[in-house]
Amino acid sequence: MISMAGKAIRRWWALFVLPTFAAFIIGFVVPFIYGIYLSFCKFSTVTDAQFVGFRNYEKALQDKTFLHSLLFSTLLTIVTTIVINVVAFAIAYLLTKSIRGSNLFRSVFFMPNLIGGIILGYIWMLLLNGVLAHWQRSLTYDQKYGFWGLVILVCWQQIGYMMIIYIAGMQSLPTDVLEAASVDGASGTQTMFKIIIPLMMPSITVCSFLTVTNGFKLFDQNLALTNGAPSRMSEGLALNITNTFYARTGFEGVGQAKAVLFFILVAVVSLLQNKLTTSKEVAA
Repeated sequence: MISMAGKAIRRWWALFVLPTFAAFIIGFVVPFIYGIYLSFCKFSTVTDAQFVGFRNYEKALQDKTFLHSLLFSTLLTIVTTIVINVVAFAIAYLLTKSIRGSNLFRSVFFMPNLIGGIILGYIWMLLLNGVLAHWQRSLTYDQKYGFWGLVILVCWQQIGYMMIIYIAGMQSLPTDVLEAASVDGASGTQTMFKIIIPLMMPSITVCSFLTVTNGFKLFDQNLALTNGAPSRMSEGLALNITNTFYARTGFEGVGQAKAVLFFILVAVVSLLQNKLTTSKEVAA
């Protein structure tokens, strides 16, 4: 039997869905499609766009700073994805054990995620420059300082968030399987790699997806910590696109083309990563 509320929902579902659907179309689909169109145009405002074909994409792919930013963001994403997930998984494993003050530690590790990226960037800029001052160096002196400074900042901010996801996954592990492994004499290493990690693949999929996309989309921390210095050598993709769009008149179309290429890159990488980890999840 279907309740009266259920009948009403089935009859008037379109009325409830329409406002959200209309907002989605107006706020996302239309700007997204129009943005793709603008990537093929030369414009200063959206009302004076002139179609120029693939010229913007040619300029974008010939821009050495854009290609360098692609390499920079790729390396940053690889390093931060590995570090964040390994450390977050290890902390989550420790905090799911019966240790005193585990709830306090969870709160402490999660707190950096509550701070805005711009604020974190300026805080870590002061901290890291204070440390580097002993060697008469600064984050803006050499590309490698900016790179590793961003790695430290991003890992410090995101480890706590991924830790919470891993804790939720570990708390839902079937205890009977773990007990059976213990009874059968499985070592800690065998239990970890043969049982816990395969059963944790759904959580690993989520955390890997978030860290990969966050790494490529990094902007506010990059802006506050180094602003691309020295000579745009520590400039990530998102910051490079922003600088292209706003720095020089007449390059708005090139910046828009870079944004479309950026979207395609992140979408492809995210889909491949998701497919890879999901296949492991199914096999487990």
